[in-house]
Amino acid sequence: MELVLSGLVFGFVTSFHCAGMCGPIAIALPLHGDTKLKKIFGGVLYNLGRTLTYILLGAMFGLLGQGIGALGFQRWLSIVTGMVMILTVLFPSLFSFNLSSRNRGGFYLLNYIKAGLRNLFSTKSFMSLFTIGVLNGFLPCGPLYSALIISASYGHVLKSMLFMTMFGLGTMPMLLGISVLGNFISIPLRRKLSNFIPVVIVVLGVLFILRGLNLGIPFLSPTEKKIEKKMKKTQKKHSVKTIRKKDIK
Repeated sequence: MELVLSGLVFGFVTSFHCAGMCGPIAIALPLHGDTKLKKIFGGVLYNLGRTLTYILLGAMFGLLGQGIGALGFQRWLSIVTGMVMILTVLFPSLFSFNLSSRNRGGFYLLNYIKAGLRNLFSTKSFMSLFTIGVLNGFLPCGPLYSALIISASYGHVLKSMLFMTMFGLGTMPMLLGISVLGNFISIPLRRKLSNFIPVVIVVLGVLFILRGLNLGIPFLSPTEKKIEKKMKKTQKKHSVKTIRKKDIK
């Protein structure tokens, strides 16, 4: 439950940043249909396409995190995760990409994605809206990088995929509202909310670092022994409940 809530909250908070970065795409979506319900359905398809891409990326980063955790470097993964999250805020230029450049071989894929998006915007269909969302999910995005790093820190593919699913759903209300109702948030308010997002990312980064350091601080940075003890208690309770259910049957 904690994982679900954290993904939804992180997605919703960072969606205010998305309103500025992806807002123009959401407004320009080729929504079609003679009723508002059909337009809303098209907007939902676009956002589900984005979320599907996030889930696939989450699976990749989950595999990476699971491999690192299997080698016994879980606490170091947590520390590195926190450090990278803070670096994305302090030095955003290190994590930015020049999408207009065609001379850098590593970014030819992004140029193909942009070309594909331009073609899809000229086609009005539900499938094109879904495909626009899928391709848009691959475009560079600061909050998305942070979400993927967090998903990798869970050290489990399914948990990473679940977190990215909730992250995508958390961003949906804002972007769906923009695509259907237009740019309903004033620019000054959007800027204020966007300035708040880096603070959230830095705080989360610090929490990840503290968790990896095992300083013995309750809730924030418990030691490995306490974590193992808690896990054993949880497993014991689960086994007792299973035995009781069998006895009842």
